[in-house]
Amino acid sequence: MQTQLVINGERRAGSDGDTVDVLNPANGELVATVAAGSVSDMVAACDAAAAAQKSWAKTAPRTRAELLRACYQVMVDNADMLADIIVAEHGKPKADALGEIAYAAEFFRWNSEETVRLHGTLGTNPAGTAKMIVHHPPVGVVLMVTPWNFPAAMITRKVAPALGAGNAVVIKPPKETPLTALALADLFEKEVGLPPGLINMVTTKSASKPVQAAMDHDAVRMVSFTGSTEVGRVLLHQAADRVLKVAMELGGNAPFIVFADADLDLAVEGAIAAKMRHSAETCTAANRFFVEEPVMEEFGQKLAAAMSAMKVAEGNTEGAQVGPLINQDAVDNVDRLVTSAVAGGATAVTGGSPVDGPGFFYPPTVLTGVRPDADVAREEIFGPVAPLIPFTDEDEMLAQANDTEMGLMGYVFTQDLARGLRVSEQVQAGMVGLNRGVVSDPAAPFGGMKQSGLGREGASEGIYEFCETQYIATNW
Repeated sequence: MQTQLVINGERRAGSDGDTVDVLNPANGELVATVAAGSVSDMVAACDAAAAAQKSWAKTAPRTRAELLRACYQVMVDNADMLADIIVAEHGKPKADALGEIAYAAEFFRWNSEETVRLHGTLGTNPAGTAKMIVHHPPVGVVLMVTPWNFPAAMITRKVAPALGAGNAVVIKPPKETPLTALALADLFEKEVGLPPGLINMVTTKSASKPVQAAMDHDAVRMVSFTGSTEVGRVLLHQAADRVLKVAMELGGNAPFIVFADADLDLAVEGAIAAKMRHSAETCTAANRFFVEEPVMEEFGQKLAAAMSAMKVAEGNTEGAQVGPLINQDAVDNVDRLVTSAVAGGATAVTGGSPVDGPGFFYPPTVLTGVRPDADVAREEIFGPVAPLIPFTDEDEMLAQANDTEMGLMGYVFTQDLARGLRVSEQVQAGMVGLNRGVVSDPAAPFGGMKQSGLGREGASEGIYEFCETQYIATNW
């Protein structure tokens, strides 16, 4: 298992000898001890990326594309190994981990195709006195800060388009789940043959000073971040000092809207997918369930039955569907939100308190009678809790659904297509699932409105995020 920093193709200990312990959240046991980088390590990584990027940008798009396609294949070929690492350091069920690897690999296949389709334009100015050439060169060196909930996918979703566009990258993976990132770097360099220095990985014990050092580095021209809105705001302030380009995928507070005419079995199936995948630790997770009054009781019963039947267990356990949360702080936060909601008049139909025993487990929980102003409906839960809020008036419900600073994801279930599309358009979110609980796709633009982020990942938009736009005026 790779546990060292990756700088210019070399595996190194941290320059000050510091390390980070990676724990298995299912039992609290040590998985590995990983090198922790310092400010000087981060600077060395940026230097290496700057040197590697110059020749990479001049590499033919087809050559870059073929290497990205090879990265896809090596991930597919090593899916089981990578999934085992994810289960060990994150805790999600093995089936979810395998699904993440398949999803993560697709970003390389998709962007291998986009790499050879970076288009420019040629035109004549209105006065007829000049030709206008517009093309899209790479940004240069990109700093990437990634979260722990998708140890593979949150890296490949950024790295694949960045490399395809001709950039080099410096990645600060999360201290909770760095092993997947380091394993990917090994595969891409040793099995695929990506040039040294193109992908650099610096794990850290504390992120602030090394990340600031990278943002201050002359070669770094962009920051791509996935994580909380609070941290995103800090990075935006720091990026302003050097006017760095930014792409940010931040927090979510997704409404899940169920109308009385919805297919309730389909809605419950969608709710389980939208709420419970990857142990409910996703930014796109359904956070608030607005259910039309006539079907509130039936939907609540069906959802509670489905959630209470889910198997809560260590990720490698046969049939495991819900793994542990990432750490004790996560359990405490979820329990705080549930306890506060119950004190405010809500009822826990199923679940409602942490699981006794080793590991950081919290059971699938359904809350009824939740007030729209309850903390559990105002904050991102990041845990297996479904708060149900009844509604009778569509406009009032939409006002409540949009009454949040977040705008990443929304879900709408109805058999009336016209209403579904009308309501979907009014949900203030960058993505909406209409009668679907799973929306993310490498071919679709992933991103949010309001304080849920800036820019888009995936689709054709994703690779242009890592490009500049240059205009050349000439005559002939």
